Amino acid sequence: MSLHIGIDASRVATGQRTGTEQYSVQLLEALGALDGRNRYSLYVNARQRPALRLPPNFRARLIPFPRLWTHARLSIEMLARSPDLLFVPAHVVPLAHPRTVVTIHDLGYRAFPQAHPWRSRQYLDWSTRWSAAVARRIIVPSEATARDLHAAYGTPRGKIAVIPHGYHPRFRPLSADVVARGLTRLGLTRPYILAVGTLQPRKNLARTLAAFERLCAARSPHRLVLVGRKGWLADPLFAAIGRPGSLAHGRVDLTDYLPDDDLPIVYNGAEALAFPSLYEGFGLPALEAMACGVPVLTSNTTALPEVVGDAALTVDPLDADAIAAGLARLIGDRALRDELRARGLERARQFSWQRAAGETLAVIEAVGAV
Repeated sequence: MSLHIGIDASRVATGQRTGTEQYSVQLLEALGALDGRNRYSLYVNARQRPALRLPPNFRARLIPFPRLWTHARLSIEMLARSPDLLFVPAHVVPLAHPRTVVTIHDLGYRAFPQAHPWRSRQYLDWSTRWSAAVARRIIVPSEATARDLHAAYGTPRGKIAVIPHGYHPRFRPLSADVVARGLTRLGLTRPYILAVGTLQPRKNLARTLAAFERLCAARSPHRLVLVGRKGWLADPLFAAIGRPGSLAHGRVDLTDYLPDDDLPIVYNGAEALAFPSLYEGFGLPALEAMACGVPVLTSNTTALPEVVGDAALTVDPLDADAIAAGLARLIGDRALRDELRARGLERARQFSWQRAAGETLAVIEAVGAV
């Protein structure tokens, strides 16, 4: 029996895609390559069809609306033309809904409330609690998020499916010539340590910068490259970067958001990825870096150990000295970098969007069959 599956595809219409947007896009395209049997309606808050590679059984339903799109416009759509089942790839189930499967990516607002504005934190708490309560099944990207969801809201573990993310094939080792030309075009100079992610407190960039200053004090020639758009509560970070007395002054490159095709070049050019995030439900930059053959330093907490396994250095993200010591090991020990490069490439092969799509479709069809 085939199903009419609705998908909240509002995240795919976003121009600058970060983690949840990339998840929506990559999972949709992988589902399109996998499933020719079911019929899909993609609900999009836009006036133009998103540029996705999808087969004819996937149709975009463009329903633009200025505010409260999920709870007002999408709810009206569910009442007027309900599919057999709705899949929500990013947290919020509309007030009116049929049987629903939702992906909840993380509960970082609970672990580090100070890293989120008050209003945002209140909405995230309400919307996640609501979605966890009303969805038939919940997909999470890690066991860490499953534990958090159960502890925070009492969500039964049997209601939760752990399905790790994948990564795009563009993230792979590139030739030296391609990397050199790309870095010249982007105005970046080697050697450098790379940090990737929206510039917000949860990414722990203040301690990353403090650790980098310790390397500067030890006469390291490296620069620090920060890739990501400015997020909330980022002004103190910018002030620290621009402080004239800082040892890192003039040695930090801010690229802002980079297009998808440029990001693998910047990964490949890095000596190491510094990703000591305070909280991650998964941690795509760590996986993308490993897939590019870049040694990774990351946190020993939340979902990050699940992602990197034994293929990265892990440290206490609250200890700037530990972050500095780990980075010093990475940039000073070529044998260690070579070992982590090999382990990282092998580790990355365990993740794919094809696998994620297959497991997601199994959850959706099981709910649709009830």
